[in-house]
Amino acid sequence: MPFTAILLVIGAAQAILLAAALRVRRENAAANRILSVLLALIAVNLSVVAGYQLSPAPSPGLFAARALVSLFPFLYASLFYLYARTLTTTRGLGRRDLLHLAGLLLLLAWALDGAVGLQYDTRQATTRLWAFKDAAMFAYGLPYVAASVWLGQRYRRALMQQHSTVERRHAMAWVGWMALGQAAIWGLGLVNRWLPLPGGSSLVYGAVSSWICVLGYISLTQPAAEPHPEIVEPAPSREEPEDPRAADVEARLASLMQDHALYREPALTIGQVAKRSGYPEYLVSAVINRRLGGNFWEYVNRLRIEAACTALADPADSRSVLEIAYDAGFTSKSTFNAAFKRLTGKTPSAFRHGSLSAGDRRGAGATRTPAG
Repeated sequence: MPFTAILLVIGAAQAILLAAALRVRRENAAANRILSVLLALIAVNLSVVAGYQLSPAPSPGLFAARALVSLFPFLYASLFYLYARTLTTTRGLGRRDLLHLAGLLLLLAWALDGAVGLQYDTRQATTRLWAFKDAAMFAYGLPYVAASVWLGQRYRRALMQQHSTVERRHAMAWVGWMALGQAAIWGLGLVNRWLPLPGGSSLVYGAVSSWICVLGYISLTQPAAEPHPEIVEPAPSREEPEDPRAADVEARLASLMQDHALYREPALTIGQVAKRSGYPEYLVSAVINRRLGGNFWEYVNRLRIEAACTALADPADSRSVLEIAYDAGFTSKSTFNAAFKRLTGKTPSAFRHGSLSAGDRRGAGATRTPAG
């Protein structure tokens, strides 16, 4: 069996299994149903292409099927966008979403009209048909890719406006990367069509199989998303007049964070802070964004890092770095390390070593001064 055909069979099998698993998964059920349809279409596409390549003399029917499934990618980008939208917002599918089929239907009508009477030996006409399809698919899919990336970024920003702890698996950054991966595969196929690459089709279908595998793993392990209306609302505009209570809110926040160390609560949300402050959530969010520099996540984690720095620089504090991180309010070592490096430019261990070494030098200098 040719190596390319092996890759096609592997990709199709992965897609079928993942589609079935996603269909019955309870978390993110509405979004996963859309993704299962996308993977099922990919499985059909790859299966037909494998059969076409393995056939010594493809029949006109197999050729027509090959031409038909070659247009399926016009659905991939739109279906992935609908998956990302359903996963990150409260908006479900509606009648207006049928418009996302327009590109496929137009190209399908054109392709079927051009495919009438085509036989297997009409290679020149076939090449023109498929080359046009690849270029059109790339151009048609890019806006959907951009929209999917934007949805992932907006969700992450909104989540950071509401939560002090945002793990990577909750932040949906992978949505944008998988969408860009789609575009990269299309670009690879388009380049290979006009300028054959080393490995040719095997390279393209290997990339498809890898993309399916990664997408399936992430989607199956993705915890339940939080598509609540309050998460996706934009932050108050900075152009709006400041509320006269802003100074009081700022003072109240300082008291809660400094005197009561509220930032140490691991799963702290802006709703909890607003309730403790006695002010509405929108006002607390506006004060944090306008007066305290950054969103809620940045504000709380900055306080946590400051507390951790104080502990790490204290020679009398013998706790481990991880114990200090948990005490400051972090829930994992990786999250703490990333936030610490982002704000200080150093790892926690390097900061502790540098601080204690500097303290030793200052102490030695102080003991030598009287004698000098």
